[in-house]
Amino acid sequence: MKTQFFTASSLDGFIATEDDSLDWLFPLGDVNDSSYPEFIAQVGAIAMGSSTYEWMLRNADTVAAQVGSPWPYTQPTWVFSSRTLPVIPGADLRFVNGDVRAVHGAMREAAGGKNLWIVGGGDLAGQFHDAGLLDELIVQVGSVTLGRGKPLFPRRLTNPPLSLQSARKIGSGMVELRYLVQKL
Repeated sequence: MKTQFFTASSLDGFIATEDDSLDWLFPLGDVNDSSYPEFIAQVGAIAMGSSTYEWMLRNADTVAAQVGSPWPYTQPTWVFSSRTLPVIPGADLRFVNGDVRAVHGAMREAAGGKNLWIVGGGDLAGQFHDAGLLDELIVQVGSVTLGRGKPLFPRRLTNPPLSLQSARKIGSGMVELRYLVQKL
């Protein structure tokens, strides 16, 4: 069982624009040509930040048109937010706030031996890292630059550095990088 941050990033290190748009990402390729189908099959529980969840709310019609439901996940999902947010019907959601350590154990139990996915954002993944709970980063880097936006991983991470495990080309516009988080 691993706690993984699987995400996409622009070449200059942003996962979304300043207004939380992901429109830059979708023209870069088909998710089914990536490792995502194999990845999601091994996920037993999900953590996401409020900005990511609010993106899901704003784009529920688009998501439903693509996957048949406004909520694409069957796994229980912990949404980290200090605000009260609307519920997406049919989604297995748990709204929480505070220290990620307090929630990690419940996520592990719910995952039933499968992996935990930190969907986003970068700061939430950083909080799991800061708590010593993040095991792997899987970043699909797109061939676009945004100039500014929501950073991939807003943490200084130098010692020990991440350990590159693999690099895989995805179509003509992306590369997937897999890093292990080395623990001191």
